[in-house]
Amino acid sequence: MYLSSEDNMEKKKPVFFTEIAYVVGIISLAFGVTFMERADFGLSMVVSPAYVLHRYISQLPGMGWFSFGVAEYSLQLVLVIALMIIMRKFRVSYLFSFITAVVYGYILDLIMWLMPAVADDQIVLRIVFFLIGEMFCTLGVSMVFHTYIPPEAYELFVSELSKKLKKPTGKVKWTYDIISCLVGVILSFVFFGWGKLIGTGWGTVICALINGVIIGWLCRTEDRLFEFKDGLRLRRFFDK
Repeated sequence: MYLSSEDNMEKKKPVFFTEIAYVVGIISLAFGVTFMERADFGLSMVVSPAYVLHRYISQLPGMGWFSFGVAEYSLQLVLVIALMIIMRKFRVSYLFSFITAVVYGYILDLIMWLMPAVADDQIVLRIVFFLIGEMFCTLGVSMVFHTYIPPEAYELFVSELSKKLKKPTGKVKWTYDIISCLVGVILSFVFFGWGKLIGTGWGTVICALINGVIIGWLCRTEDRLFEFKDGLRLRRFFDK
């Protein structure tokens, strides 16, 4: 059977620049967290401590400026400092991880400001918001996995700590998520009273159970559809 030269040529996948993946990832995460916050069924374990801090501190006199975004990058600054102490070194990627957190925080606050609130009795709309938020969050994480630009401090902390401890990233990530969830629950009880959960709910459990599976499927799908390449020559700079 004769095959033409065109048939023998491997079909090239469209190029998706890793820098664009970074931008798409950060914006998607901000949209996802906002939709899930409006749904009020519980946020992911990673962001719940920052959300509790935001809810409590922003109600204090003169602290109305302490938005969710500010709480996010403030907490991540603490993580970056802790990471430098643990690793006993400073890397450019640590600094840019915090810059990523700040950029994400500003985008999050903007979307939070634009997004309308949802009444508690609008259960169908809240479920729709939760599902949309889950879609955006998992898409955002899968996109961030395709870029060399340092992610937020949450992911960087897990990655660097797993190298330091010589433990699988998955196990370190699971441990970190559980600790974050416990911190969020404890802060809720301390600030808002026993039995009062802020930012944690059945939605948090769902995220913990299915996020890894969905993100893995998205990453495989994106790799099958696109060829991820660097558009700028900056990868070596972030490896310092």
